[in-house]
Amino acid sequence: MNIDFELYRVFNEVANSGNITAAAEKLHISQPAVSKSIKSLENQLGGALFIRTKRGVTLTEEGKELYSYIKLAIEHIRNAENRFTDMINLNTGIIRIGISRTLVKYYLLPYLEKFHKKYPNIRIEIVTNKASELIPFLRNGLIDLIISNLPIKRYSDLDIYNLKEIQDIFVVNKKFNFKDEVIELKNLNNYPLILQPKGTNTRDFLDSVVSKYDVYLEPEMCLASYGLVQDMATIGFGVGYVVKEFVIEELKKGDLIELKTKPKIPSRHIGLITKSDIIPSFATNRLIEMLKGV
Repeated sequence: MNIDFELYRVFNEVANSGNITAAAEKLHISQPAVSKSIKSLENQLGGALFIRTKRGVTLTEEGKELYSYIKLAIEHIRNAENRFTDMINLNTGIIRIGISRTLVKYYLLPYLEKFHKKYPNIRIEIVTNKASELIPFLRNGLIDLIISNLPIKRYSDLDIYNLKEIQDIFVVNKKFNFKDEVIELKNLNNYPLILQPKGTNTRDFLDSVVSKYDVYLEPEMCLASYGLVQDMATIGFGVGYVVKEFVIEELKKGDLIELKTKPKIPSRHIGLITKSDIIPSFATNRLIEMLKGV
């Protein structure tokens, strides 16, 4: 059967009211229109739904059975409409973000603070890992977006958007006393290097850059945590490879000194990664707009 839902809506109201006139008033239609709708529904279903009395109408046994289902269906639809409205107005919802711990701390937190103040009822879930491990989560719908250092491998089913330009630099504690000396990339191995391990986006980017100049870096210390790389450089263990935008305060205070290299490491971006064929939820889309500065 392909029965117009409006007929069920009229049926539900008549069943609730027990009176065609009262139902017509609530539905804002004429009494004959209500009667015609009930008659049409009975004809399509093939049986009587109401018994007409002087006081109004009462449900037949079959009508009672139908009403028990239609009442629940309409309640579900109303709840769905209310839920949809809440989601549009960002009164409810969830955003699942894939991101590295480093970018949570040094990039995302200010945006989350601003978003939470404006939309406190939106739940935020964060999954921390490197981008290559998060891609399957995005493809399987387990997260809504990824924020990652770029570049990463391109995929036909993913969209990548540049959010913020960043500059990688080498930094040292002031005890190294490099002053304005410029170090050639091929000579970096003459110093105790502190890098993240291979397989991380940051290390892979650095290796790809120096390999163009036939340089292979051999770090004295490999630390999985970006924060530890920065900390170990700050206390003087060696030359750390960090993002300049993340150590601005340390550079201003003199806790870290930028080591100039020749050639200079090219800039890159923090990027947003989403699934091409998925329309983001209202909440996710609003956060994306914030990240893009829309």
